[in-house]
Amino acid sequence: MSVNEKKEKAKPLAQKAAEKIIEIIKENKMEPGDRLKNEYELAELLNVGRGTVREAIRSLVSKNILEVRQGAGTFVSYKNGIPEDPLGLAFEGVNESLALDMMDVRLILEPEIAALAAMNATSRQIDLMLEQCQKVEDLIKANMPYRQEDVLFHQRVAECTGNRVVVKLIPVITSSVQLNIGVTRDRYKAQTVTEHRAIAEAIVNHDVYKAKYSMVSHLNILRTGILENQ
Repeated sequence: MSVNEKKEKAKPLAQKAAEKIIEIIKENKMEPGDRLKNEYELAELLNVGRGTVREAIRSLVSKNILEVRQGAGTFVSYKNGIPEDPLGLAFEGVNESLALDMMDVRLILEPEIAALAAMNATSRQIDLMLEQCQKVEDLIKANMPYRQEDVLFHQRVAECTGNRVVVKLIPVITSSVQLNIGVTRDRYKAQTVTEHRAIAEAIVNHDVYKAKYSMVSHLNILRTGILENQ
């Protein structure tokens, strides 16, 4: 028996199951938001017990590869396996200076991402982006929490680029969205509706320059709010 075979044999059953689940996601080209088979079906497919499947899923949820939605099932996570705090911002504390630093990074990257999205977006990607844009609008107009949906809107814009690296990068960038909303005390909800819609419409029309500068406008409004709060 080779060294690799010995290592493989020594792996806990749940770890092997988790690796096989990842293989299933890859082989089926599953996208974030796609639903996995249920626990029973996975146990049958992997030839393991349901307890092992549950343990494997818990492991993948902890790594932000999967997410479990109560009553709905298990889905491929939009977090793309990226840690909750990839930049270590939790150790920096929430303040205006940090929010401005993060906004500088977003202004460097996101306008170009929006431009690339306008160039490359497919009909399916556009539909998903517009659907998410509407979700954010509805929540804001209903005066309900919208931060997670706001983050997902920016993720949908990134998906419109067709660039796999950008899609992985966006969750790192948007780790600042909640920070920005907190620092500006959420004063810019109405502008968020207008600016998101402008970005989305530019991408729908494949208008590269409008997409880029609509994103610049959106981020600059937030940046102004942070400066006013100092």
